[in-house]
Amino acid sequence: MIQMVSPPARPDSTVLAQVIADLRAALGDQVATGAAVRGHHAHGEGLRAPAMPDAVVFAHSTDDVAAVVARCDAARVPVIAFGVGTSLEGQVQAVRGGVCIDLSRMDRVLEVNAGDLDCRVQAGVTREQLNTSLRDQGLFFPVDPGANATLGGMAATRASGTTTVRYGAMRELTLGLTVVTASGEVIRTGGRARKSAAGYDLTRLFVGSEGTLGIITELQLRLFGIPEATVAAVCQFEALEGAVAAVTLALQTGLPVARIELIDALQMRACIAYARLEGFAEKPTLFLEFHGSEAAVAETAQQMAAITDDCGGGGYRWARRPEERSQLWKARHGAYFAAQALSPGCEVMVTDACVPISNLAQCIAETRADADASGLLCPMVGHVGDGNFHVQMLFDPADPGERAAAEAMVTGIARRAIRLGGTCTGEHGVGLRKLGYMEAEHGPALKLMQAIKQALDPNGIMNPGKTIPQ
Repeated sequence: MIQMVSPPARPDSTVLAQVIADLRAALGDQVATGAAVRGHHAHGEGLRAPAMPDAVVFAHSTDDVAAVVARCDAARVPVIAFGVGTSLEGQVQAVRGGVCIDLSRMDRVLEVNAGDLDCRVQAGVTREQLNTSLRDQGLFFPVDPGANATLGGMAATRASGTTTVRYGAMRELTLGLTVVTASGEVIRTGGRARKSAAGYDLTRLFVGSEGTLGIITELQLRLFGIPEATVAAVCQFEALEGAVAAVTLALQTGLPVARIELIDALQMRACIAYARLEGFAEKPTLFLEFHGSEAAVAETAQQMAAITDDCGGGGYRWARRPEERSQLWKARHGAYFAAQALSPGCEVMVTDACVPISNLAQCIAETRADADASGLLCPMVGHVGDGNFHVQMLFDPADPGERAAAEAMVTGIARRAIRLGGTCTGEHGVGLRKLGYMEAEHGPALKLMQAIKQALDPNGIMNPGKTIPQ
């Protein structure tokens, strides 16, 4: 079974009512307590069991966030940050009630420094919004987790995605942050310089902390120039092992592939039906993309084709026009909803893991064997260029046996990844669902994490019950 940590008791109702009244007096109609609004903020995408906050505050500025946090800390009332609700591991569930701070209205691009390839944005700016605003300057921000998530949420969960193999994840591309600490103090971490040896790296402490140490309100981000040429390709294989082998060889050869995504035969069946892909077979498939000059892209694509040929791949389909590439990646990004459509009425329990590239083939093969033995439909996708893959378990929510089988799959994948030198979560984060694996993955270092949590959030108000077992 998935191991959960029992949440502490909720705050005293009288104290909570006074805090909400104080917030209304200070922020007016930015404070909402209606059931519909609270219900919308009670869960993310991947863990649907709702846990409702007692109030939602729609912040417009860092000062708003600081005012809310300071009042809640003084009264020992929990605070949960919320972007657009795309998290998958229960990060936004208000397991102790309290106040949810919705950052989606903090959606301004504050500055773009084209010459230095960086920008500063508020936490509620989404990745698609940022890229739309950058396009006329020939720039883009590459981290692409699929969902149109807020950049603050992406930093809080240390997000990555389809382009990580070439450009890096939020960890590498976040230069600095504005953070509201648990006491309501506003601090700035990092800066615009590409490197620094001054003091502790607080930026990377908050990146991935899932709102348990502070609330990110602004981000300084690295940008890249839009490449001269972009070509996408799809290559299909008779066997899953051949596709994984091709990925491993490409990376060991050092090919500068911008995206390299794996979809197994079952997930390909789902994508063909859901996205109306024509001319594709229900086979293991690699989705590829190459960035660079025209000559560099042509050379890399030719080298990749030679590798896939040696591994049993074929039937290449190329997409050079933007609309063709968009259609292919829309199919890949819609994999979650395509999987749901395989069995209407079922729920999807999704998980992820990440292992060293040399162990990827073994991890996927063992996972596929467990999936086949489970009796469930378990389509698989992966950012395999960085050893990260996802399994989506479809189960009947009314059947306890199927739910238990899905939970057993999650546990097996997490433990296998750790055993093979990897992690129980490559990009989804810990939230609630992965708490039970933190000790196995981190050992004695977990105590240091708990000490950091205690030092930065002594009253335990910041997204309690998440990320670090307490």
